[in-house]
Amino acid sequence: MFTSLQSPLALIGRLLLALLFLPAGISKIGGFAGTVGYIASKGLPVPSVAAVIAIIVEVGGSLALIAGFGTRWAALALAVFTFVASFFFHNFWGVPAAQAMVQQLMFFKNMAVVGGLLVLAAHGAGAWSLDAKRGA
Repeated sequence: MFTSLQSPLALIGRLLLALLFLPAGISKIGGFAGTVGYIASKGLPVPSVAAVIAIIVEVGGSLALIAGFGTRWAALALAVFTFVASFFFHNFWGVPAAQAMVQQLMFFKNMAVVGGLLVLAAHGAGAWSLDAKRGA
């Protein structure tokens, strides 16, 4: 049964993962100054460059997942990005107690997303993808 569902489930999984990153990347474009300010508030160096990198990874990675093009590399890039960003932006261990629960939830949600992205990087996009069409 699962063999016959493999292609549609892989496509749905890619689309749902992209749904997390594409709106976030687009909102960073529209609110670039706010994004730079938020990154700077976390003490990260060169926040403008970090914002551009975040946009490229989130929008580019999402589009790659949607199309199933360069999926393994896109999933790996999104996984590394999400893993690293989680330690700076959802550091539940370093916020006031009133904020800790939400930040802990966001941190571990991100770790689960990283896990899903690593599975996608390991197994590829599936048959309903540009990667499959070009034999990658």
